[in-house]
Amino acid sequence: MTDEHLPAQVFPNRFPEAVDSRPGVPQDRCHCFGQGRVSPPGAATYFHTEIQDTGAPGWLRLLELIEEAVADGREEFRPLPELSPEERRQIVTLPASIGRLTAVRTLVLYGSNLVRIPPEIGDMTNLEEFSPYTSRRLHWFPYEITRCGRLVDSTVSTRSIYGNYKYRPPFPRLLPPGDTASDLAGPAPARWDTTAARTCSVCTGPISATGPHQAWLSRVVATDVLPLLVNACSQVCLDALPPGAKGYIPAPHRGGAIEQPPPR
Repeated sequence: MTDEHLPAQVFPNRFPEAVDSRPGVPQDRCHCFGQGRVSPPGAATYFHTEIQDTGAPGWLRLLELIEEAVADGREEFRPLPELSPEERRQIVTLPASIGRLTAVRTLVLYGSNLVRIPPEIGDMTNLEEFSPYTSRRLHWFPYEITRCGRLVDSTVSTRSIYGNYKYRPPFPRLLPPGDTASDLAGPAPARWDTTAARTCSVCTGPISATGPHQAWLSRVVATDVLPLLVNACSQVCLDALPPGAKGYIPAPHRGGAIEQPPPR
């Protein structure tokens, strides 16, 4: 039997969002580091400074979708196809209310415009599959994601994350806790890359008014090694962190000019 007479093979489409028929709006461009080449010596990276517009239609619709998912107890949550292309572009983080999605087993954020994910993702206790694939402005994840004890499958664009083994882009340099009580009233993403840092990533205790003790740690999460940002209440909690993944910086660190293993 020749090739033209063989029966056609049908492959499942894992990411139906990618073939959405509506007119597309591109993701905002990211120039934090080259996602297709090894970072040059001395290169520096910085946090995204975008702050979520909580009055944007896309944000308000996302809040509604989360409430609907909580109400019906669904096990799969893929909100972006429910938004228009322009509304998708308006979403640069997720609401803290995602922590209420305790029945969700699959979270799909294919092709998002996200620059950060809130620590409340750690409250999604039944999460098993996490896919922010092609979210190329999402360079790190909160340490709290390690609390998702059932998470076994992930699909992440690894070339877009800090310290990835292919290109080793540098981590942004983390600063010590601040010296004013105003730091946590409205934390600036340029300093902390968070807009809410009130509980410790390690012990869940309160963080002091002068800000968190921060560290980077690369750990295996599901099927990927992810760069995790730790917001701890004290140096004691930082010292209690586990070691980094094999082939990555072995201990918690503050980023910046720290030496990484060679790229592979």
